[in-house]
Amino acid sequence: MYRYDEFDHSLVTERVAQFRGQVARRLSGELPEDDFKPLRLMNGVYLQLHSYMLRIAIPYGTLSSRQLRKLGDIARRYDRGYGHFTTRQNLQLHWPALKDVPDILDELASVEMHCIQTSGNCIRNTTSDQYAGAVGDEIEDPRVICEIIRQWSTFHPEFSFLPRKFKIAVSATEHDRAAIRVHDIGIQVVRNAAGEIGYEVWVGGGLGRTPIIGKKIADFVAREDLLAYLEAILRVYNMYGRRDNLYKSRIKILVHEIGAEEMKRQCDAEFEEIRKQGTLQLPEDEVERIRAYFAPPPFETLSDETPELEEAITRDAKFADWVRTNVVQHRMPGYAIVNVTLKPIGKTPGDCTSEQMEAIADIADKYAFSEIRVAHEQNLTLAHVRKKDLYEVWKALDAAELAMPNSGLITDQIACPGLDYCTLANARSIPIAERISERFADLKRQHEIGRLHINMSGCINACGHHHVGHIGILGVDKKGVEYYQVTLGGAADEKAALGDVVGPAFNEGEIVDAIEMIVETYLKLRNEGEIFIDTYRRVGLQPFKETLYAAH
Repeated sequence: MYRYDEFDHSLVTERVAQFRGQVARRLSGELPEDDFKPLRLMNGVYLQLHSYMLRIAIPYGTLSSRQLRKLGDIARRYDRGYGHFTTRQNLQLHWPALKDVPDILDELASVEMHCIQTSGNCIRNTTSDQYAGAVGDEIEDPRVICEIIRQWSTFHPEFSFLPRKFKIAVSATEHDRAAIRVHDIGIQVVRNAAGEIGYEVWVGGGLGRTPIIGKKIADFVAREDLLAYLEAILRVYNMYGRRDNLYKSRIKILVHEIGAEEMKRQCDAEFEEIRKQGTLQLPEDEVERIRAYFAPPPFETLSDETPELEEAITRDAKFADWVRTNVVQHRMPGYAIVNVTLKPIGKTPGDCTSEQMEAIADIADKYAFSEIRVAHEQNLTLAHVRKKDLYEVWKALDAAELAMPNSGLITDQIACPGLDYCTLANARSIPIAERISERFADLKRQHEIGRLHINMSGCINACGHHHVGHIGILGVDKKGVEYYQVTLGGAADEKAALGDVVGPAFNEGEIVDAIEMIVETYLKLRNEGEIFIDTYRRVGLQPFKETLYAAH
């Protein structure tokens, strides 16, 4: 795990001191809200529906147990005893007092954390695969290049005031868990014919008001040239991105308007100019220096045959259910990856209490090399757990009400905070997500349904990634009444696709029944072994549409 150097410490300390002065001026009335807004956004502070919200950066979703424990402590002392993990692998506090935010930032700095670049028109927190360094088909640990991107992009003078926010994601496996094709820039780690590691680059993806799947503009960028190529893309965007229209300001609109070929030509030309200067060539010794921070933990030499685990599975059916859904094969014999879902039945997806954060930190210290990952599905992951310890890990998670065996199942929903918190939202997300989880609470039924991703957003900004859910739900406003539009067939992985709108939206009283009708239609239509998305791709929209609107 990366550790701050002297520059990092100085940078964060100076920023906190600066913001403390800005907050004092705002509270005294010296600094009007309009002038304060860009300053608070630079420090992750949003003004939401009922209060300020603070978004805390978790670079590429990696946390130490010490950091998670501190987040739990901050949530208890400065908020309402919980935090909300987001689809960008960050943590949000929804109820901090503005006067306390500088103190919170000081507390974060004490464990090498901050809120820089979690908001505003800048390069946001770079995200990656929560299984980084743990899966067998990984070309290299993607967090190395994520950290390099973080250092390059933080306070980059040219990109501090972009036309709009800018998001980068990195994946290093064939199966994409980082949703790179729906990011402003998506980076896929690849090998060329000579066996050299480089990067495939996708540009212009994004969700929101205008959802678009990104376009590949480079098949192979050498490691030493990656920052130069990224800088070229950002320069082109900075020059030509729309600043006159908020809704047309993202790079996806630029790529759509000029075409992928012209975008590639412009970026390649800018790239060549940067290369001539020779200032952004990434030295291999610097890559290796950063790589050392992500060296594998001291794994034991173990057999993959684990009698203790098999015996526990046979003895305890609840544990067996959890292993079936929440445990993933590790690249090292005798180890496993554990997914901790933050999706209890009838509760808010992605929320985690102070006590639960502290419990997970304790578990990580004892069983997982003191490391935790945040997934864009709003869950947590323990990446390195000995198989023989899984039963003890499960018992500890169960005691903290964190052993829900639903990873990837219908109750493992993604949902934004919606109208309960957000000024932009048109409809509530949380109550609908809670009701859906209650409707499908029966674990046997969840297993029968199989892998099915429900994503829900309270407005067109798509913070809940509804466009790429197998079932997507979008909150809309119809003359002051909350309605919910349904899409089907979305996906965020290597087969990224935008969902198809089924038809007219459903009201609050209809939406859960509509989801059940979709599920029942799928169960009737599926072939043996098919999950929902496979069935949908085979049969298309029409059977679902006919079922949903037969009574209308």
